[in-house]
Amino acid sequence: MSKHQARKRFGQHFLVDEGVIEGIVRAIAPARTDLMVEIGPGLSALTAPLLERLDRLHVVEIDRDLVARLRRAYPAERVHITEADALTVDFGAFGERLRVVGNLPYNISTPILFHLLDYADHVRDQTFMLQKEVVDRMVAAPGDSDYGRLAVMLQARYDMEKLFDVPADAFDPPPKVVSAIVRMDPLPAERPRPASQRAFAQTVTRAFAQRRKMLRRGLGDWAALVPWEAIGVAPTARAEEVSVAQFMAMSDALVAAGALAGER
Repeated sequence: MSKHQARKRFGQHFLVDEGVIEGIVRAIAPARTDLMVEIGPGLSALTAPLLERLDRLHVVEIDRDLVARLRRAYPAERVHITEADALTVDFGAFGERLRVVGNLPYNISTPILFHLLDYADHVRDQTFMLQKEVVDRMVAAPGDSDYGRLAVMLQARYDMEKLFDVPADAFDPPPKVVSAIVRMDPLPAERPRPASQRAFAQTVTRAFAQRRKMLRRGLGDWAALVPWEAIGVAPTARAEEVSVAQFMAMSDALVAAGALAGER
């Protein structure tokens, strides 16, 4: 089979290090009947070892040349291929208790993470390889320099753990950055949640839009409507000091005050 030329527009970097591949599969720990979807299977670095442990695997691939290679390599009853941009895929259509895995294209990794938020109720867990910088931002705690909108929005929905780093030379072609593996487990139905997801997202986005400013300035006219003392946040605090629960309380207060719409 001819060598596939990595396409820059798809952010393609193919994992080739057998030790790293083994470590990722071990972290995923597939069981034979798991319902699993791999995003961006590429040259099957993960696909092949996953199929050794699974009855069937769903894959989402945008590159038609790679789709053709997958169709030649695997029977349809073993690998179900969705030829599409992952950002357009209805992951809820695959079923329940979904396990989502993949080496996400770095140029659209954050949009994919936000797209998958809409399907978290269908997901059992997610294990991804991402740029290390992105993973560090995902798992950052309040007060960390990496803590921002990405951490707040994802930590409101998932319990996340950074598993290990992956060096650039584990790929062909090697990216200019170090990568990392992250595991994401959706929080249970009884988790704390905001009165309005939309209002929560708006509050977090506005708070971090000018992250170096104190919140009472960054939030503009919303600041006067926030019960600072009741939610345990000083108005002189900056967004990076505020916990997920406190952002939920802040957005709920803004909904109650009529500053933000309460619909989801």
